Amino acid sequence: QVQLVESGGALVQAGGSLRLSCAASGRSFSNYAMGWFRQAPGKERELVAAITWGPNTYYTDSVKGRFTISRDNTKNTVYLQMNSLKPEDTAVYYCAARWAYWTRYSNDYSYWGQGTQVTVSS
Repeated sequence: QVQLVESGGALVQAGGSLRLSCAASGRSFSNYAMGWFRQAPGKERELVAAITWGPNTYYTDSVKGRFTISRDNTKNTVYLQMNSLKPEDTAVYYCAARWAYWTRYSNDYSYWGQGTQVTVSS
């Protein structure tokens, strides 16, 4: 059983940076693939970035070169560093977890946080 709590969302100016954190509780954190999803008003939920226990990562095209996902298994925490933020990045960001492997589909993830709001103003 994994419980996830996101933090770090804020209102920022375009071009600014934020770091989102997802604190996990429960056993076997290192065995879970972690994903960051986002959902903007009127838009479908999309996978932004994902990471396995190892160095394998995924980024959706719109954030490549700007966002970095990482994890610290000693702290049971996954991070999303967001640089060069754009207004189109505005969304509620959700942390999610599933066993072993990441996928691009939200229905495949077993555990979800409550979300944290990121708003980027122009």
